[in-house]
Amino acid sequence: MVSRVQKTKQPIVTRFAPSPTGFLHIGGARTALFNWLLARGAGGKFLLRIEDTDRERSTEAATQAILDGLIWLGLDWDGEPVSQAANAARHAAVVDDLLANGRAFRCYMSETETAAERQKAFGEGRALRSPWRDRDPAEAPDGAPFTVRFRAADGDVVIEDAVQGDVRWKGKEFDDLVLLRSDGSPTYNLAVVVDDHDMGITHIVRGDDHLVNAARQAQIYDALGWDRPLFAHIPLIHGPDGKKLSKRHGALGVDAYRDMGYLPEGLRNYLLRLGWASGDQEFFSDEEAKAAFSLNGLNKAPGRLDFDKMAHINAHHMKLADDARLVELVLPWCAKQVDGLDVSDPVIRSRLTAAMPVLKTRAATLEALAGQAYFLVRPTPIIVEGKAAKPLKGDATHVLARFKPVLDSLTEWSAEAIHNALELFVEREDIGFGKIGAPLRAALTGGAPAPDLSLVIEWLGRDEVSRRIDDQIKSAL
Repeated sequence: MVSRVQKTKQPIVTRFAPSPTGFLHIGGARTALFNWLLARGAGGKFLLRIEDTDRERSTEAATQAILDGLIWLGLDWDGEPVSQAANAARHAAVVDDLLANGRAFRCYMSETETAAERQKAFGEGRALRSPWRDRDPAEAPDGAPFTVRFRAADGDVVIEDAVQGDVRWKGKEFDDLVLLRSDGSPTYNLAVVVDDHDMGITHIVRGDDHLVNAARQAQIYDALGWDRPLFAHIPLIHGPDGKKLSKRHGALGVDAYRDMGYLPEGLRNYLLRLGWASGDQEFFSDEEAKAAFSLNGLNKAPGRLDFDKMAHINAHHMKLADDARLVELVLPWCAKQVDGLDVSDPVIRSRLTAAMPVLKTRAATLEALAGQAYFLVRPTPIIVEGKAAKPLKGDATHVLARFKPVLDSLTEWSAEAIHNALELFVEREDIGFGKIGAPLRAALTGGAPAPDLSLVIEWLGRDEVSRRIDDQIKSAL
């Protein structure tokens, strides 16, 4: 019952073992993150195993979707991914060992007999125990199909869990588990034990829906004389309503958060704090997370998805992100807003590069960042409509026409110089700032979100500002 790690103090080896039947689930991503941090923080290994023994449901496309999700999330693994299906011969060989030491037996019950025995066991308040566990195999009909079952423990089964503490079950709660199906294919619990042992896994961090499986697997470990890994079963993620995460909550896959414009480091930070804590610290870099993460910080209570908090954490990482990287990331989002936008246009890229230090502080996601940058890339002439057009009514275009020569005469094109020019114009014209500020902003942005007007003018550049002002003056004639 003592783990290999406790006995030998060998380096930590963790794994993530998804079934390739769909996208990388957000809960699976958190599980992968915890295993990755545990290994990386200790200088150990993080391995990847694709549990593809269910050949009907496992697909190459789903496998690739999982790999893509992990790569996007920034969770690198050591070595090549292991295919569980490729290890079938090894799984069968281990069953031979269990047959030899009496911990497994051939069961010749038909499906009908199995159902009847299960019903009988249920009525007696126990799990299924096959009559063939103590029956002479020579009594089996010649050529009859059989499964191979594990001889379940009669005494209590105890799991020492790093999150749940000691968990105990009565032996009568466990079936004589099928290890090999009648077609010779291995079942999940057998394959997992063999693969984890052969891969040298020292720590298994996974959802607490696998806690009972851990009790089944622990029996197999013990029957083979193998040291158990250290188990840590974490509560599942719940939706904002406190119920188990399901399709009704939406956004189940990592790809959905990518498509909503979250940064991988933002999602990593959010998932880290969804069920784990280190004091009151909320924001973590990867290096801080690797140094701080330990199984001791895992919570027993389920974490609830909180999209406001997710956006808050992502906004923090947006502010820290490299400007050039954000330009590359936001350009495809800008192209969604503007049909035919040439994302390679050096003028567009120059505007975004200049504005990024400010714009990134005003956005929680890439989608929001594209909204903030829209005024820089929107097509011209700008059609200003609805409430946004109100500042251009009356004599507004005449005020713009008088201010335009002021801009044209500037020898220095900077936000500071532009700000000073605006103040001097207001003073000379003896008007409130709104008389020039509001129509100028409408002409340059069309009502789109934008920061300080002097910055807007600087980033758009002399030629574009002149063109946009001219467009509005002409439209008023």
